[in-house]
Amino acid sequence: MARRSVRRVRRPVREEKVAAPRTWRGVIEEYRSYLPVTTATPVITLREGGTPLLESRLGERYGIRLLVKYEATNPTASFKDRGMTVAVSKAAEAGARGVICGSTGNTAASAAAYAARAGMTCVLLIPADGVALGKLVQAIACGATLIRVQATFDGALDLARAAAARFGLTLVNSTNPHRIAGQRTAAFEVCDALGRAPQALALPVGNAGNITAYWAGFSDYQKAGRIRSRPQMIGVQAEGASPLVQGHPIERPRTVASAIRIGRPASWDGAVAAVRDSGGQFISVSDDEILAAQDDLAREGLFVEPASAASVAGVLKLVRAGKAPHEVVCVLTGHGLKDPEVVQSRAKLPPPVPATLEAIQSRLAPRSP
Repeated sequence: MARRSVRRVRRPVREEKVAAPRTWRGVIEEYRSYLPVTTATPVITLREGGTPLLESRLGERYGIRLLVKYEATNPTASFKDRGMTVAVSKAAEAGARGVICGSTGNTAASAAAYAARAGMTCVLLIPADGVALGKLVQAIACGATLIRVQATFDGALDLARAAAARFGLTLVNSTNPHRIAGQRTAAFEVCDALGRAPQALALPVGNAGNITAYWAGFSDYQKAGRIRSRPQMIGVQAEGASPLVQGHPIERPRTVASAIRIGRPASWDGAVAAVRDSGGQFISVSDDEILAAQDDLAREGLFVEPASAASVAGVLKLVRAGKAPHEVVCVLTGHGLKDPEVVQSRAKLPPPVPATLEAIQSRLAPRSP
Protein backbone atom coordinates (compact mmCIF):
# COMPACT_ATOMS: atom_id res chain seq x y z
CA MET A 1 0.00 0.00 0.00
CA ALA A 2 1.54 3.24 -1.08
CA ARG A 3 2.17 5.69 1.69
CA ARG A 4 0.32 8.88 1.26
CA SER A 5 2.52 11.92 1.86
CA VAL A 6 0.93 14.31 4.28
CA ARG A 7 1.75 17.91 3.83
CA ARG A 8 1.67 19.83 7.06
CA VAL A 9 0.18 23.25 6.79
CA ARG A 10 1.73 25.79 9.11
CA ARG A 11 -0.68 28.02 10.85
CA PRO A 12 0.27 31.67 10.74
CA VAL A 13 1.87 32.78 13.99
CA ARG A 14 0.39 35.89 15.44
CA GLU A 15 3.24 38.19 16.35
CA GLU A 16 2.79 40.19 19.50
CA LYS A 17 3.95 43.74 19.25
CA VAL A 18 6.49 44.58 21.92
CA ALA A 19 6.74 48.22 22.83
CA ALA A 20 10.17 49.66 22.19
CA PRO A 21 12.00 50.72 25.34
CA ARG A 22 11.49 54.38 26.09
CA THR A 23 14.51 56.51 25.24
CA TRP A 24 15.53 59.33 27.56
CA ARG A 25 15.10 62.58 25.62
CA GLY A 26 17.15 65.09 27.63
CA VAL A 27 15.94 67.41 30.38
CA ILE A 28 14.13 69.90 28.14
CA GLU A 29 11.81 67.32 26.59
CA GLU A 30 11.42 65.35 29.81
CA TYR A 31 10.43 68.40 31.87
CA ARG A 32 9.31 70.87 29.22
CA SER A 33 6.30 72.16 31.21
CA TYR A 34 8.62 73.25 34.03
CA LEU A 35 11.15 75.03 31.83
CA PRO A 36 11.22 78.45 30.10
CA VAL A 37 10.98 77.03 26.56
CA THR A 38 8.40 77.28 23.80
CA THR A 39 7.85 75.75 20.40
CA ALA A 40 10.12 78.51 19.08
CA THR A 41 13.05 77.29 21.18
CA PRO A 42 15.55 75.16 19.24
CA VAL A 43 16.47 72.29 21.59
CA ILE A 44 20.24 71.99 21.86
CA THR A 45 20.73 68.70 23.68
CA LEU A 46 23.18 65.88 24.26
CA ARG A 47 20.50 63.86 26.09
CA GLU A 48 21.68 65.09 29.48
CA GLY A 49 20.01 64.13 32.75
CA GLY A 50 18.43 60.80 33.67
CA THR A 51 21.34 60.12 36.04
CA PRO A 52 21.14 57.28 38.57
CA LEU A 53 20.13 57.56 42.22
CA LEU A 54 22.09 54.85 44.03
CA GLU A 55 22.26 53.41 47.54
CA SER A 56 25.69 53.80 49.15
CA ARG A 57 27.18 51.15 51.42
CA LEU A 58 28.49 53.97 53.58
CA GLY A 59 24.98 54.44 54.90
CA GLU A 60 24.84 50.91 56.28
CA ARG A 61 28.25 51.38 57.87
CA TYR A 62 27.18 54.57 59.64
CA GLY A 63 23.58 53.67 60.46
CA ILE A 64 21.74 55.99 58.06
CA ARG A 65 20.18 55.69 54.64
CA LEU A 66 22.65 57.35 52.29
CA LEU A 67 21.83 57.70 48.59
CA VAL A 68 23.93 59.38 45.93
CA LYS A 69 22.80 61.23 42.81
CA TYR A 70 25.58 60.32 40.38
CA GLU A 71 25.80 63.28 38.01
CA ALA A 72 29.03 62.04 36.48
CA THR A 73 26.99 60.19 33.83
CA ASN A 74 25.98 63.44 32.12
CA PRO A 75 27.46 64.00 28.63
CA THR A 76 30.41 66.13 29.78
CA ALA A 77 30.59 64.22 33.08
CA SER A 78 29.17 66.89 35.39
CA PHE A 79 25.85 68.36 36.50
CA LYS A 80 26.52 71.54 34.53
CA ASP A 81 24.95 70.01 31.41
CA ARG A 82 21.44 70.28 32.88
CA GLY A 83 21.57 74.05 32.91
CA MET A 84 23.71 74.43 29.84
CA THR A 85 21.20 72.73 27.52
CA VAL A 86 18.59 75.32 28.52
CA ALA A 87 20.97 78.31 28.50
CA VAL A 88 22.40 77.51 25.06
CA SER A 89 18.97 76.65 23.63
CA LYS A 90 17.65 80.02 24.78
CA ALA A 91 20.76 81.75 23.42
CA ALA A 92 20.14 80.10 20.05
CA GLU A 93 16.50 81.19 20.17
CA ALA A 94 17.63 84.77 20.76
CA GLY A 95 20.03 84.62 17.80
CA ALA A 96 23.17 84.90 19.92
CA ARG A 97 26.44 84.84 18.02
CA GLY A 98 28.20 83.02 20.85
CA VAL A 99 28.50 82.31 24.56
CA ILE A 100 31.05 83.19 27.23
CA CYS A 101 31.73 82.19 30.83
CA GLY A 102 34.26 82.37 33.62
CA SER A 103 35.02 78.91 34.95
CA THR A 104 37.08 76.64 37.18
CA GLY A 105 36.59 73.93 34.56
CA ASN A 106 33.23 72.12 34.61
CA THR A 107 31.19 75.03 33.27
CA ALA A 108 33.86 75.54 30.61
CA ALA A 109 33.66 71.92 29.45
CA SER A 110 29.87 72.00 29.33
CA ALA A 111 29.63 75.39 27.61
CA ALA A 112 32.15 74.30 24.98
CA ALA A 113 30.27 71.08 24.21
CA TYR A 114 26.81 72.65 23.94
CA ALA A 115 28.09 75.62 21.95
CA ALA A 116 29.74 73.17 19.56
CA ARG A 117 26.46 71.26 19.31
CA ALA A 118 24.69 74.52 18.42
CA GLY A 119 27.42 75.67 16.01
CA MET A 120 28.18 78.72 18.16
CA THR A 121 31.34 80.51 19.19
CA CYS A 122 32.41 79.79 22.77
CA VAL A 123 34.81 81.94 24.80
CA LEU A 124 36.12 80.67 28.14
CA LEU A 125 37.90 82.77 30.76
CA ILE A 126 39.89 80.49 33.05
CA PRO A 127 41.97 81.38 36.13
CA ALA A 128 45.62 81.00 35.14
CA ASP A 129 46.35 78.64 38.04
CA GLY A 130 44.63 75.76 39.78
CA VAL A 131 42.22 74.52 37.10
CA ALA A 132 42.19 70.76 36.49
CA LEU A 133 43.67 69.84 33.11
CA GLY A 134 41.02 67.17 32.48
CA LYS A 135 38.35 69.82 32.28
CA LEU A 136 40.35 72.09 29.99
CA VAL A 137 41.08 69.21 27.60
CA GLN A 138 37.33 68.78 27.04
CA ALA A 139 36.89 72.46 26.24
CA ILE A 140 39.88 72.57 23.91
CA ALA A 141 38.70 69.46 22.06
CA CYS A 142 35.31 71.08 21.44
CA GLY A 143 36.97 74.05 19.75
CA ALA A 144 36.36 76.75 22.35
CA THR A 145 38.53 79.85 22.61
CA LEU A 146 40.33 79.41 25.92
CA ILE A 147 41.77 82.49 27.61
CA ARG A 148 43.74 82.11 30.84
CA VAL A 149 43.50 85.21 32.98
CA GLN A 150 45.62 86.26 35.94
CA ALA A 151 42.76 86.24 38.41
CA THR A 152 40.77 84.01 40.75
CA PHE A 153 37.49 82.52 39.57
CA ASP A 154 35.65 85.53 40.98
CA GLY A 155 37.82 87.87 38.93
CA ALA A 156 37.32 85.74 35.82
CA LEU A 157 33.55 85.86 36.29
CA ASP A 158 33.58 89.65 36.68
CA LEU A 159 35.59 89.90 33.46
CA ALA A 160 33.23 87.51 31.64
CA ARG A 161 30.25 89.65 32.61
CA ALA A 162 31.94 92.75 31.20
CA ALA A 163 33.11 90.93 28.07
CA ALA A 164 29.62 89.57 27.38
CA ALA A 165 28.24 93.11 27.27
CA ARG A 166 31.16 94.48 25.26
CA PHE A 167 31.35 91.75 22.61
CA GLY A 168 27.68 90.79 22.26
CA LEU A 169 27.99 87.30 23.76
CA THR A 170 25.58 85.48 26.06
CA LEU A 171 26.89 84.84 29.56
CA VAL A 172 26.23 81.21 30.55
CA ASN A 173 27.45 81.19 34.14
CA SER A 174 24.90 80.32 36.84
CA THR A 175 23.94 83.99 37.06
CA ASN A 176 22.05 83.22 33.83
CA PRO A 177 18.53 82.27 35.05
CA HIS A 178 18.20 79.67 32.31
CA ARG A 179 21.10 77.75 33.85
CA ILE A 180 19.31 77.61 37.19
CA ALA A 181 16.07 76.60 35.45
CA GLY A 182 17.75 73.59 33.84
CA GLN A 183 19.55 72.51 36.99
CA ARG A 184 16.22 72.28 38.83
CA THR A 185 15.56 69.08 36.88
CA ALA A 186 17.93 67.13 39.14
CA ALA A 187 15.56 67.77 42.06
CA PHE A 188 12.67 66.55 39.90
CA GLU A 189 14.54 63.33 39.14
CA VAL A 190 15.32 62.65 42.81
CA CYS A 191 11.63 62.99 43.68
CA ASP A 192 10.53 60.90 40.69
CA ALA A 193 12.91 58.11 41.74
CA LEU A 194 11.83 58.09 45.40
CA GLY A 195 8.18 58.95 44.83
CA ARG A 196 8.66 61.81 47.31
CA ALA A 197 11.32 64.24 48.51
CA PRO A 198 14.16 62.89 50.68
CA GLN A 199 14.54 63.99 54.29
CA ALA A 200 17.71 65.89 53.43
CA LEU A 201 19.89 66.67 50.43
CA ALA A 202 23.60 67.48 50.71
CA LEU A 203 25.70 68.97 47.94
CA PRO A 204 29.01 70.75 47.46
CA VAL A 205 28.74 74.53 47.25
CA GLY A 206 31.07 76.69 45.19
CA ASN A 207 29.35 79.40 43.17
CA ALA A 208 26.09 78.32 44.87
CA GLY A 209 23.97 78.01 41.73
CA ASN A 210 23.28 74.32 42.24
CA ILE A 211 21.93 74.52 45.79
CA THR A 212 19.74 77.43 44.63
CA ALA A 213 18.49 75.35 41.70
CA TYR A 214 17.75 72.23 43.74
CA TRP A 215 15.71 74.22 46.26
CA ALA A 216 13.78 75.89 43.43
CA GLY A 217 13.12 72.46 41.90
CA PHE A 218 11.77 71.00 45.13
CA SER A 219 9.62 74.10 45.58
CA ASP A 220 8.24 73.78 42.04
CA TYR A 221 7.33 70.13 42.60
CA GLN A 222 5.61 70.94 45.87
CA LYS A 223 3.56 73.71 44.24
CA ALA A 224 2.58 71.29 41.47
CA GLY A 225 1.40 68.75 44.03
CA ARG A 226 4.09 66.22 43.10
CA ILE A 227 5.57 66.13 46.63
CA ARG A 228 4.19 67.03 50.05
CA SER A 229 7.33 68.29 51.75
CA ARG A 230 10.74 69.63 50.84
CA PRO A 231 14.10 68.38 52.17
CA GLN A 232 16.57 70.04 54.47
CA MET A 233 19.36 71.51 52.35
CA ILE A 234 22.92 70.87 53.53
CA GLY A 235 25.53 72.98 51.73
CA VAL A 236 29.09 71.69 52.11
CA GLN A 237 32.17 73.84 51.51
CA ALA A 238 35.90 73.22 51.86
CA GLU A 239 37.42 74.79 54.97
CA GLY A 240 39.74 76.95 52.88
CA ALA A 241 36.92 78.11 50.61
CA SER A 242 33.94 78.49 52.93
CA PRO A 243 32.52 82.02 52.58
CA LEU A 244 28.95 80.91 53.26
CA VAL A 245 30.01 79.10 56.43
CA GLN A 246 32.06 82.05 57.65
CA GLY A 247 29.52 84.63 56.51
CA HIS A 248 31.87 86.76 54.40
CA PRO A 249 33.77 86.55 51.08
CA ILE A 250 37.24 84.98 51.05
CA GLU A 251 39.86 86.81 49.06
CA ARG A 252 42.11 83.85 48.28
CA PRO A 253 40.21 80.56 48.61
CA ARG A 254 42.31 77.42 48.94
CA THR A 255 41.32 73.77 48.64
CA VAL A 256 42.27 70.62 46.78
CA ALA A 257 38.68 70.62 45.44
CA SER A 258 39.18 72.99 42.51
CA ALA A 259 35.52 73.05 41.44
CA ILE A 260 34.49 74.72 44.71
CA ARG A 261 37.56 76.93 45.13
CA ILE A 262 35.40 80.06 45.06
CA GLY A 263 35.47 82.87 47.58
CA ARG A 264 32.57 85.02 46.44
CA PRO A 265 29.59 82.88 45.29
CA ALA A 266 27.50 84.57 42.61
CA SER A 267 24.30 82.93 43.94
CA TRP A 268 25.00 83.82 47.58
CA ASP A 269 21.48 85.06 48.35
CA GLY A 270 19.79 82.07 46.73
CA ALA A 271 21.94 79.63 48.69
CA VAL A 272 21.32 81.39 51.99
CA ALA A 273 17.56 81.39 51.31
CA ALA A 274 17.60 77.66 50.46
CA VAL A 275 19.32 76.73 53.72
CA ARG A 276 17.26 79.11 55.83
CA ASP A 277 13.88 78.19 54.38
CA SER A 278 14.57 74.45 54.54
CA GLY A 279 15.87 74.44 58.10
CA GLY A 280 19.20 73.19 56.78
CA GLN A 281 22.78 74.29 57.31
CA PHE A 282 26.14 75.12 55.78
CA ILE A 283 29.12 73.13 57.02
CA SER A 284 32.79 72.98 56.09
CA VAL A 285 35.10 70.00 55.75
CA SER A 286 38.86 69.68 55.55
CA ASP A 287 40.73 68.60 52.43
CA ASP A 288 41.68 65.38 54.25
CA GLU A 289 37.98 64.64 54.89
CA ILE A 290 37.18 65.31 51.22
CA LEU A 291 39.92 62.97 49.98
CA ALA A 292 38.90 60.24 52.45
CA ALA A 293 35.31 60.45 51.16
CA GLN A 294 36.59 60.32 47.57
CA ASP A 295 38.42 57.10 48.42
CA ASP A 296 35.36 55.60 50.14
CA LEU A 297 33.16 56.30 47.13
CA ALA A 298 35.71 54.88 44.69
CA ARG A 299 35.67 51.60 46.65
CA GLU A 300 32.01 51.37 45.62
CA GLY A 301 32.81 52.01 41.96
CA LEU A 302 31.91 55.71 42.14
CA PHE A 303 34.97 57.66 41.02
CA VAL A 304 34.29 61.36 41.56
CA GLU A 305 36.34 64.52 41.58
CA PRO A 306 37.25 65.91 45.04
CA ALA A 307 34.56 68.62 45.00
CA SER A 308 31.89 65.95 44.46
CA ALA A 309 33.08 64.01 47.50
CA ALA A 310 32.58 67.07 49.70
CA SER A 311 28.87 66.28 50.00
CA VAL A 312 29.57 62.84 51.47
CA ALA A 313 32.39 64.21 53.65
CA GLY A 314 29.93 66.71 55.10
CA VAL A 315 27.32 64.07 55.91
CA LEU A 316 29.91 61.80 57.55
CA LYS A 317 31.05 64.73 59.65
CA LEU A 318 27.46 65.18 60.83
CA VAL A 319 27.25 61.44 61.59
CA ARG A 320 30.32 61.65 63.80
CA ALA A 321 28.77 64.60 65.61
CA GLY A 322 25.50 62.72 66.09
CA LYS A 323 23.62 65.30 64.02
CA ALA A 324 23.03 63.51 60.72
CA PRO A 325 19.54 63.03 59.26
CA HIS A 326 18.40 59.40 59.05
CA GLU A 327 18.01 59.72 55.26
CA VAL A 328 20.04 61.92 52.94
CA VAL A 329 20.77 62.19 49.23
CA CYS A 330 24.31 63.33 48.45
CA VAL A 331 24.88 64.94 45.06
CA LEU A 332 28.03 63.73 43.32
CA THR A 333 28.56 66.55 40.86
CA GLY A 334 31.37 65.40 38.57
CA HIS A 335 33.50 62.46 37.45
CA GLY A 336 36.92 61.70 38.90
CA LEU A 337 38.50 61.89 35.46
CA LYS A 338 37.76 65.61 35.57
CA ASP A 339 40.56 66.03 38.12
CA PRO A 340 42.75 62.90 38.05
CA GLU A 341 45.90 64.73 39.17
CA VAL A 342 44.74 64.58 42.78
CA VAL A 343 44.62 60.78 42.73
CA GLN A 344 47.76 60.50 40.62
CA SER A 345 49.71 62.56 43.16
CA ARG A 346 48.87 60.01 45.87
CA ALA A 347 49.11 56.83 43.80
CA LYS A 348 52.16 54.69 43.11
CA LEU A 349 52.31 51.90 40.56
CA PRO A 350 53.58 48.61 42.00
CA PRO A 351 56.90 47.30 40.70
CA PRO A 352 56.65 44.88 37.76
CA VAL A 353 56.92 41.11 38.24
CA PRO A 354 58.10 38.32 35.90
CA ALA A 355 55.47 37.04 33.45
CA THR A 356 54.82 33.81 35.36
CA LEU A 357 51.84 32.41 37.25
CA GLU A 358 54.03 32.01 40.33
CA ALA A 359 54.80 35.72 40.32
CA ILE A 360 51.10 36.54 39.97
CA GLN A 361 50.28 34.22 42.87
CA SER A 362 52.88 35.90 45.05
CA ARG A 363 51.07 39.21 44.56
CA LEU A 364 47.62 37.71 45.18
CA ALA A 365 48.68 35.87 48.34
CA PRO A 366 51.67 37.57 49.92
CA ARG A 367 53.83 35.30 52.05
CA SER A 368 53.69 35.74 55.83
CA PRO A 369 56.78 37.33 57.37
